[in-house]
Amino acid sequence: MRRRALALFVVALLAAAGCSGSGGGGRSVVVTTNILGDITRAVVGDQAEVTVLMKPNADPHSFGISAQQAAQVERAGLLVYNGLGLEEGMLRTVRTAEQNGVPSLPAGERVNPISYADNKPDPHFWTDPARVRDTVKAIADEVVAHVDGVDETVIRANAERYRGEIEALDSMMAEKFGGIPRERRKLVTNHHVFGYLAQRFGFDVVGAVIPGGTTLASPSSSDLKALADTVRAAGVPVIFADSSQPDRLARVLAEQAGLHVQVAPLFSESLSEPGQGAATYLEMMRANTESITTGLTRS
Repeated sequence: MRRRALALFVVALLAAAGCSGSGGGGRSVVVTTNILGDITRAVVGDQAEVTVLMKPNADPHSFGISAQQAAQVERAGLLVYNGLGLEEGMLRTVRTAEQNGVPSLPAGERVNPISYADNKPDPHFWTDPARVRDTVKAIADEVVAHVDGVDETVIRANAERYRGEIEALDSMMAEKFGGIPRERRKLVTNHHVFGYLAQRFGFDVVGAVIPGGTTLASPSSSDLKALADTVRAAGVPVIFADSSQPDRLARVLAEQAGLHVQVAPLFSESLSEPGQGAATYLEMMRANTESITTGLTRS
């Protein structure tokens, strides 16, 4: 609480001193999540400074912004954030920056978002590479429009090259998932994070250990029992747990299901440190594709 209050205080001082990004015109791009940060860096290249607020293995739902980072947001030529309620701990900072005139791109709002069962928008759109291709174009458009000193030709070329790499990723995922028998394409995860992937590649999301789309909720014993019954009835062979989160709940569920259910790691909310398997968006999606395919085809 004290940290957030300090951040807001710094933002207020900057605004009062006329140091905000009012009207845009800055040379830097500030990005909230590290997944969007990697995508943005691929587009911007060496044309401008890109600052990513969330470190590797951060949980975007619980991330809290520092006073120094709040000041960087206020000075940004462009602020790129996920939106759709993902960055729960820093939405007030984002709203304040927007009100002070900092140009912003809420990427999730540009990619035809889907909803959870409770009719809230699902923010985890990056699990669908087709939507990320659309995001790349949106980032390029906003960088060209708002960031001073960039060469539009270079930005457009970077975006086109990266869109080609994502298209290759999309084809690889379709081929890999196509080898999983239709009756085995059932996903149970720590929380609801793979709805977009399921929609694009023909999976059924049977359930999640933590109900809803945030890691900040907690399942009740009745939630776990109901999901265990579902897992048993569906014959799900594996539960996927976020690699950066403890998999204790998934293991409790596996015990309650009374089945030989494996718990396998996936990179779902955040990139990893280099060398840990998901240092970039492309590396993360390749690793997850391998884990899902291996887990669901294991006999």
